[in-house]
Amino acid sequence: MRVAHIITRMIVGGAQENTLFNCRDLIELYGDDVLLITGPSLGPEGDLLQQQHSNVPVKEIPSLCRAIDPRRDWASYFSIRRVLAEFQPDVVHTHSAKAGILGRLAAWSLKVPAIVHTVHGAPFYPYQPWLTRTFYRACEKFAAARCHALISVADAMTDQLVAAGVAPREKFTTISSGMDVEPFLKANETRPQVRHELGFADEDIVVGKIARLFELKGHNDVIAAAKTVVAANPRVKFVFIGDGVLRKSLEEQITAANLQRHFVFTGLVPPTTIPRYVGAMDLLVHASLREGLARALPQALIAGKPVVSYDVDGAREVTLPETGFLVKPRDVAGLAQSIIALAGDAELRTKLGRAGQGRFADQFRHETMTRQIRELYWRVLAK
Repeated sequence: MRVAHIITRMIVGGAQENTLFNCRDLIELYGDDVLLITGPSLGPEGDLLQQQHSNVPVKEIPSLCRAIDPRRDWASYFSIRRVLAEFQPDVVHTHSAKAGILGRLAAWSLKVPAIVHTVHGAPFYPYQPWLTRTFYRACEKFAAARCHALISVADAMTDQLVAAGVAPREKFTTISSGMDVEPFLKANETRPQVRHELGFADEDIVVGKIARLFELKGHNDVIAAAKTVVAANPRVKFVFIGDGVLRKSLEEQITAANLQRHFVFTGLVPPTTIPRYVGAMDLLVHASLREGLARALPQALIAGKPVVSYDVDGAREVTLPETGFLVKPRDVAGLAQSIIALAGDAELRTKLGRAGQGRFADQFRHETMTRQIRELYWRVLAK
């Protein structure tokens, strides 16, 4: 079949990695004709397409950007429509808020046989101003009526959008975000080398966080919790994997708390090196306040590392009593106590990590994701 994927930008991020895996698999495993339509990959997060050279044909729409800009958005809509009319896809699969709306409208106007949208994370959430949240919810409801199926990366996404009246439950299918699990299963093979590179001693307990240094990602809360954690266990060290606009501010907070010796920033790293860093950890903390289902959680679990996560969106679907600790959002004290409990109990870390690895390795394989997505395409086309 002919499949056009549309996403706002291909920065280094979970939704983008998911999309690229899907495009590659459709080409390499099924022989489909695929076109990836995207805007410029601007931002400190890095360009995923530059980092991962692939055989996926790409069409860049220069006017397609993340911020709302009526003039550029109209231009983007007509550009997407023009590209789709030329490509003549059987399926249009959209991702992210801006491309998801413009792409679905363009595909619907062309009567594309199958239009599918993936909800990687709801574009409206409690921490937004009421007017912004209401506007985004209305946009999503309008666009949902102009596609044939919606994919959620976690059941929590379906629950949120159904409760908001975006679309009926029967229009949703949950398909876990796919990744290359083999490097995570082997993550501990490079553990001594990577810990040495990062400056950690053998006796250090390393707490990792993988996320853009950006608003609502929870780095502030981890730093606040670290004060209590380090006071209770001076062997605990933290590593922030990723980069972003908040780096300087976060470094200043760490200095103000006199925790410089307990924090390491890796900066921007290629997604292919993430397993090496996960292998160097003893546990992973996820304190984001908004996330569909953060890839870092299953990645850590597949590598055999327990997790501590805020109870947001889909986190509870992998952060189970047998795999880690779930904490109320913004409960810094609870976050600190959960980290202290795991840092002080090597046997518990091993037990929880093994349970996560056994439970989630197959569920999050990118091949499994693509097979399920392609089956959904066929079900829509069959109607």
